[in-house]
Amino acid sequence: MTLLFTGANGFVGTELGAELARRNIDARGVVRCTGNFSRNYDAWGISDIDGETDWTHTLKDVDVVVHLAARVHIEKEKTSDPLAEFLKVNCYGTKNLAEQAAQANVKRLVYVSSIGVNGRNTHGGDFFSSADAPHPHSDYAMSKWRAEQALWRVAEKTALEVVVVRPPLIYGPAAKGNFYKLLRAMVKGVPLPLANAENARSLVYVGNIVDALICCATSPAAAGQTYLVRDGEDISTAVLVEKIAALLGRRSRSFHCPTSLLYGVSKLLGRSDQIDQLFGSLRLCDNKIRNDLGWTPPYQIDQGLRASVDWWINNEYSTGA
Repeated sequence: MTLLFTGANGFVGTELGAELARRNIDARGVVRCTGNFSRNYDAWGISDIDGETDWTHTLKDVDVVVHLAARVHIEKEKTSDPLAEFLKVNCYGTKNLAEQAAQANVKRLVYVSSIGVNGRNTHGGDFFSSADAPHPHSDYAMSKWRAEQALWRVAEKTALEVVVVRPPLIYGPAAKGNFYKLLRAMVKGVPLPLANAENARSLVYVGNIVDALICCATSPAAAGQTYLVRDGEDISTAVLVEKIAALLGRRSRSFHCPTSLLYGVSKLLGRSDQIDQLFGSLRLCDNKIRNDLGWTPPYQIDQGLRASVDWWINNEYSTGA
């Protein structure tokens, strides 16, 4: 089997490439450039991903595609029409890749979507499942949902098998985004008003999502399915902070603050999404991938957090970042 994966020099792509090499799977990584970066696979350069990208040469003799590359959240959005920009890459670019993959006789395409397709938050004991009606809550999530729909239409008209994976927040060594911000603040000793965060959130360690993607790429039963993946243990933000503090070998500086006050201030500052992620619950059910494919996460959350903190100490903290 020859497996092609896009976004090869990204956070998840880097780990996927390393794992494919460990398993001796013939891999071909697609990047926006072929500059100097650590890799254990053939690196193929591609232009910007959109509805006009030519994948012909890249897809030759490929059996499976894992599509990771995407336009992700941008904290300070500069475009006047963010949805159009998200759709250009995440929807039209994905549809174009799938159509050319089908023409090249690629057997399967595994698409990394987002739990945001299901919605922003869950409440009480509720959880998201792949059977739920989608409620994308942002332009990014909408573009992912539109991409999923486009993929199913391609699958209906061709022999291409499609598998969709919707992960929650992915964390691990070299992670960026909100997990990076939280860890960085804690390393710097910033007091955080998170002690009364009694929420429950599903997370997925990068080693677990990589293992799940390889399982979806190779398991016959995965064809035509949508899967949600998680570590297996939901955790509150307050407990997450305590766990990270313990791994850093220091006392947590988390303190209690009225949630209503935090939501009010965040609304004034236009940061409601960040407070939702810190205090809102987002739980998902991964029974389907476990039952269909016999998949279980190879790493527990404590192992994933340990690896994340160790990487930070050895790579970021040691350089004064």
